[in-house]
Amino acid sequence: MITSIEGRIAERSDDYVVVVVNGIGYQVFVPHSTKQKLSDEHGFLHTTLIVREDSLTLYGFATTTEREIFNQLIGVSGVGPRLALAILSTLSPDNLRMAVIQERAELLTRVPGIGKKTAQKIVFELKDKFPTGLDAVPIETFEDDINTDVIDTLLALGYSVVEAQAAVQSLPADAPENVEERVRLALQYFA
Repeated sequence: MITSIEGRIAERSDDYVVVVVNGIGYQVFVPHSTKQKLSDEHGFLHTTLIVREDSLTLYGFATTTEREIFNQLIGVSGVGPRLALAILSTLSPDNLRMAVIQERAELLTRVPGIGKKTAQKIVFELKDKFPTGLDAVPIETFEDDINTDVIDTLLALGYSVVEAQAAVQSLPADAPENVEERVRLALQYFA
């Protein structure tokens, strides 16, 4: 099992990076949030190796928490590695946990490729696997998140969910707390 990889980032694509270690380039599929955190020169990723009959595929993550959630997601019937990666590209680990703990399956349907039945299956199968410490967070905090409004605005402008999520994740930590300014900053991501 390959549990981590560190090396020079030689190439970036929409859903993967190529990490060169000792002259060998490894294609590592990553969520958009992880890709944003990687520097242009050097990177370290926590990885999961998926072995199939016809392929060996590496999936990389910025944190061990993301990797653990990915592994839990692919354990759900009907959720493969690509769909699990799409979930982590759309929802942060905390938002995913909160959606599962609070049984908010409709929040998972925002992910491309997840319908109502799959979302309900994810909630049902993962509910007991997530700690309930997030139960104390008010549900309004999750719903009123300003970034959700920014994503909705970008979707209305014709961007995909994945593109909108990547743009929001690229916003600086000190971004203004109003939707208009955040949308303006997010649009700069596409320039």
